[in-house]
Amino acid sequence: MDSTAKLDETSLSRLVDAFYARVRADAELGPIFNDAINDWSEHLNKLTAFWSSVMLTSGRYKGQPVPAHMKHRDRISPQQFERWLGLWNQTTQELMEPDAAHALQAKAARIAESLQLAMFFRLDSEPAPRPTHLTNLRQRNAFP
Repeated sequence: MDSTAKLDETSLSRLVDAFYARVRADAELGPIFNDAINDWSEHLNKLTAFWSSVMLTSGRYKGQPVPAHMKHRDRISPQQFERWLGLWNQTTQELMEPDAAHALQAKAARIAESLQLAMFFRLDSEPAPRPTHLTNLRQRNAFP
């Protein structure tokens, strides 16, 4: 895909495929994802439907991301969200036009923050420090 790919179903499918190929090969993230996913073809279709719903408001995704991630809470850390976002940002930057890449990156950061709050926030303990990338994005006014 060239660097001028616009945000549409085809480019999202290619993006999801390329991104999760990187995740699967990643030394830190790969084992977690490869152990959790039994059918990668089905999962990639589900993830493409998720991003289609999020970015194109297609309504194709019919899942529950928080419970899906909570099942693997003992293997996931906030630092791994940072790594995931780093790979996402790199892949979107390479495959998407700049405006689309920026929109995808900002949305992914918000989703990661929401998932982390759902997974790790405890009222009976001090919350973990805000991930650095979120503070930096807010300072640049990338998102509210």
